Amino acid sequence: MRAIINDKKFARDMKNVIDYSLGFLDGIQNGKAQFLNNLGKNTIEVLKQYIDTMARVDQQMLHHVYEWNKVGSPSARLFDVQHVVRGNGVTFIPSFRQSTSLKQGSKVPFKNKAAIMENGVSVTIRPKTSTVLAFESQGEMVFTRKEVTVSDPGGQLVEGAFEKAFDTFFRAYFSQAFLYASGVADYLKNPIAFKRGLKSGKSGGRSVGKKVGYNWIARAGVGR
Repeated sequence: MRAIINDKKFARDMKNVIDYSLGFLDGIQNGKAQFLNNLGKNTIEVLKQYIDTMARVDQQMLHHVYEWNKVGSPSARLFDVQHVVRGNGVTFIPSFRQSTSLKQGSKVPFKNKAAIMENGVSVTIRPKTSTVLAFESQGEMVFTRKEVTVSDPGGQLVEGAFEKAFDTFFRAYFSQAFLYASGVADYLKNPIAFKRGLKSGKSGGRSVGKKVGYNWIARAGVGR
């Protein structure tokens, strides 16, 4: 019985496998920004749906970030969220939109409605086209020649409620549920693309590894 080993072929294959492995890591590094960008986009969509759900559950807390009488409706959101990829992470930046709807009894939209109520900014109301200011308070009409200052237009439950929901999403829901439910966590734990590309990497080396690594990390996302 004889065993014949082709030393040159074995050495070449081993070198290519090592180069393939290093190329795979290079590809992951190159595709990281694309992965984070995709993750950012998908996270924003889930975040918005999360806030919609929270608003429908407790309308008293989050009514200010929606158009009047449309709490929890995606089409009536007065907030938006952008993301920025920075180094090894993603930064999420919320902002508020102007309201365009009218509250019952009003003739103009409440300017900066979401921001004012979220931050608990006092509002002073003055008559514009008349010497008398008319408004409804506790179900009764009130007439006055003086300006009226509302110290807390959204109420104590509203102030800071959007920030709280935003923080809760990332502090608890994102890490404990979203990453697993979306499949991202499991996908990153099991880089089967590396194994599948090993045969090609055995002959193609580093260049094949870069391509496989890039595609694997860039395709990591929700809905898999």
